[in-house]
Amino acid sequence: MSGWVSRVMIYDFEEQAAFPVLETDMEIAAPNWVPDGSALMVNGDGSLFWVDLDQPELLEIDTGLCINLNNDHGLSPDGETLYFTDHSYGGAARIWRQDLGADDDPIEVSRKKPSWFHGISPDGGTICYTGVREGLFGIYTAHADGGHETCVIEGAHHYDGPDFSADGKWIWFNSDRTGASELWRVRPDGSGLERMTEDAMVNWFPHPSPDGDRVVYLAYPEGTVGHPPGMHVELRLWSGGDRPTETLVQLTGGQGTINSPSWSPDGQAFAYVEYAS
Repeated sequence: MSGWVSRVMIYDFEEQAAFPVLETDMEIAAPNWVPDGSALMVNGDGSLFWVDLDQPELLEIDTGLCINLNNDHGLSPDGETLYFTDHSYGGAARIWRQDLGADDDPIEVSRKKPSWFHGISPDGGTICYTGVREGLFGIYTAHADGGHETCVIEGAHHYDGPDFSADGKWIWFNSDRTGASELWRVRPDGSGLERMTEDAMVNWFPHPSPDGDRVVYLAYPEGTVGHPPGMHVELRLWSGGDRPTETLVQLTGGQGTINSPSWSPDGQAFAYVEYAS
């Protein structure tokens, strides 16, 4: 998006308002909140960056020979291990892990490609990700250190944005299996599939809250195909039960806004990126 600026924002539920953290001419995306609450992590120009909340600036993270990262990344619950998707080798998406504070190079986790990292279980033992196998999109899990992958669900439609619930009993994701993209959840063993939204919006990237009661997600206008950038979109809140979903923020964004889990550790806020021309 040449000619645009990226603005990292935090939505505070107590204040019911959003506040800017950092603005840059670099196209950055997909903030994660670090487990101790002190900083965010974003990607841009093929790299990852820390953004300290006390002194916000982009501090590049050394990811070794992986130099073409996208906006699918996150941290283990203890904050000691970084997971990310990289396209440096042949262009295919691969998932890597890197122990923070060590001098070791990243280690590839994915055994098959393309694979796009999206989330990690609350106990830190399992990653969930999107993959394409024999032409079919699906949601997969694997041990966080790598190894055999398990197909949770796949099909002829698009499956994307998986993220574990706070208790680890569900994987939320988005799919257009019944038409426009809606939010779904499924048990990690592939059972109990449930459709969680049904409206005129095109819904992507659900992120369950740390308290397990809410889900923030990205909503495109009716008729949107895929998850393009530079659109008029909404960040919406699902609260369960009979309570309707509600719009928290209207913004220019889409791809890059909230691809990765971005709740604060205490569940009182979440981070996102908006864009302005």
